[in-house]
Amino acid sequence: MDEIRVTIDGKQLSGHPGMTILELARENGIDIPTLCYRPELSLLGACRICVVEVEGSRTLVGSCHTPITPGMVIHTHSPKVLETRKVIVELLLASHCGACFMCDKANICELRQVAAELEVGLPRFEIKKRYYPIEDVSPYIERNLSKCVLCRRCVRACRQIAKRDLFAVAYRGFDAKVVVDSDRALDKEACRDCDICISFCPTGALSKPRKLSEEKKGKPLVITS
Repeated sequence: MDEIRVTIDGKQLSGHPGMTILELARENGIDIPTLCYRPELSLLGACRICVVEVEGSRTLVGSCHTPITPGMVIHTHSPKVLETRKVIVELLLASHCGACFMCDKANICELRQVAAELEVGLPRFEIKKRYYPIEDVSPYIERNLSKCVLCRRCVRACRQIAKRDLFAVAYRGFDAKVVVDSDRALDKEACRDCDICISFCPTGALSKPRKLSEEKKGKPLVITS
């Protein structure tokens, strides 16, 4: 197999045909943040946080789905790249209804981690927020779509790993959301003892129901009428 030689951040690196910029960078210890990418899942390029600068290209490119080509010169942390990533994260936070201090996933939330790495604080933008009531009809999964960043990792994980294909993305633009069936509440027996979508969710949009969590901890449940 012929090697492909490229330059990333001034380093001469070699990869193989079909390898993406992100794969080669991570293989060589170069960190490029992303929310929608997971090596176990198919490529999508939805979040755009992994953009990099390729010399000769008119625009920034998504590193997760752009294959390397001979002689490529790539900059992963140029001023243009960092500024673009910050704006993308700010926009995600601006439309994000999640209150981090009340979120069970706050300390491991990937959106929060990326924001911290890019030194993004309170977003400068005032835009309409996505708000959906918490969906807790399922005894296995609680959904809070107000915290969803539309990375589609749950959609792909359910389809490609769990082999159940329960999720899809419906509507367009600002109204786009992850749905079940014809936008109905998630109440599927197929979700019993699965948790795959929960483990792949980068934010607190998917979690185990609080009642079930309390039962597993051995704490008494207080049931009110």
